[in-house]
Amino acid sequence: MIRCIYSPFTDIYFHLAAEEYLLKQGNEDIFMLWQDTPSVVIGKHQRLRSEVDQEWAEREQVHIARRFSGGGTVYHDLGNVNLTFIKTTPRLPEFVTYLQRTLDFLNSMGVMATGGERLGIYLNGLKISGSAQCLYKDRVLYHCTLLYDTDLTALHQALNPEPMVDDETLSSVYAVPSVRSEVTNIRRHLPAGTVTDFKEKAFQYFSKSQSVSAFTREEIEAINQLREEKYIQKEWIYSR
Repeated sequence: MIRCIYSPFTDIYFHLAAEEYLLKQGNEDIFMLWQDTPSVVIGKHQRLRSEVDQEWAEREQVHIARRFSGGGTVYHDLGNVNLTFIKTTPRLPEFVTYLQRTLDFLNSMGVMATGGERLGIYLNGLKISGSAQCLYKDRVLYHCTLLYDTDLTALHQALNPEPMVDDETLSSVYAVPSVRSEVTNIRRHLPAGTVTDFKEKAFQYFSKSQSVSAFTREEIEAINQLREEKYIQKEWIYSR
């Protein structure tokens, strides 16, 4: 039995905290679908100043956040649909399984996408999805983006800062730069449909039409505490 959550929140810090909380609490298998207002999220071991145009983001009121999983930098807005899978597993998971499930969903809609070696998803050579993974004890988390109707101009403005070749103020020992890819929106390759239509189809597909589970009051309190104590803190966001 999978617990299926569609999150109505549009706060990137809440969602990142929710993922970590759900990963580390209990042993339920979880599927969560969520969206967020404009935000840029970098991987745990990335250098923010070389990944994100901070001046543009601050001017445009785009939130900057850091997640606890690895991978590259991603841009979120309400045209982007995010999928999170959390599972208890007795052995090292094969992340390609989640990639294939996402491909099967897209193929069921007539979007004949293909997977890449970095677990990205491509359509006619253009990227429509990136993913990242995290392990905690016997728990695994896999999350991915699906660019349905994202503002690609904003995406490029956010994720293409000038290279910083002489910055010695940040440690680069564990820094991992993003692999840049040209992107496209899924909507361009479908005859019709809003992001709400796409979101509903995705939720039905991955939840296997099971009922929607909401966050409990206790979970919201705990998630918000983690949000306040970690995810909105500059020490976490600017830690590289």
